[in-house]
Amino acid sequence: MITYGDGTADDPWRLKTPPGSSEYQAWRDDTRDPPALVVQVGKTQLSYQWRAVDDAAEMLRRRGDWVDLGNADEGKPVKGGTLEAWARDADNPVGGYYGLRKGYRGRFANYVGPVLELLGLAELEHKPRGNRIRARDLG
Repeated sequence: MITYGDGTADDPWRLKTPPGSSEYQAWRDDTRDPPALVVQVGKTQLSYQWRAVDDAAEMLRRRGDWVDLGNADEGKPVKGGTLEAWARDADNPVGGYYGLRKGYRGRFANYVGPVLELLGLAELEHKPRGNRIRARDLG
């Protein structure tokens, strides 16, 4: 994991996806309504509701064990019980996708997972495939 930056648009976090295969930048943008986690991957920009960070951390604490990431693009099927499935489920706290830009609402686990790790809210595996995440024991 790369952790440069302070998480603003002027000095974004520079992170790697869980397998370590791709780098991206992320930052919090409080000027958006709702506040957003913005992710820049090459020329592509994705954004997720910032509350997803706290909501995902709480979901992981409740589950109490490792959760598969289950990365998938929007519109692609996802395996049930994964972080990706939770992030688009009608039963999550926002009633569906946390992603803010239609067509670019997927890949939540791939980009939000490392932010959770960076903020000390979760532990994340970094294997070539099949990574999992769990709440970090803050006790």
